Amino acid sequence: MNDRPARAAGIGRPGVGDRPVRTGADVTASAAVRYALVPAPRLSLDAVARRSGLHPDLIRRFVALGLVDAERDAAGHLVFDPTAPAVLARIQRLRSGLCLNYASIGLVLDLLDRISLLEAALRGRGTRSETPPWT
Repeated sequence: MNDRPARAAGIGRPGVGDRPVRTGADVTASAAVRYALVPAPRLSLDAVARRSGLHPDLIRRFVALGLVDAERDAAGHLVFDPTAPAVLARIQRLRSGLCLNYASIGLVLDLLDRISLLEAALRGRGTRSETPPWT
């Protein structure tokens, strides 16, 4: 029990004890550091080439053009997400089906991704457009 008045304890005076109190959620969110317990599965260039049926040099060209995301491992070799073969199949379908060059394929992929994000936002909002999705 404290016998001092509230003002003497610094309560009620501006500037003293007026710091915002951080809740447990705020502290956890700012101090949370996430560590992967299991490394994310990555595919080597050879594995992606085998799964997609494409030559590794063509896949390197797609990486250089920015059509496929890849990272370098500690040895400097290209490593890919497990979704890379599906992305490569999509690129090949656009190339053969629409006879597009690789620069325009990058633009089409960006637009298709944007359309799917907008459609997902509409679905999340609960509104529907009058026309059914074309994809």
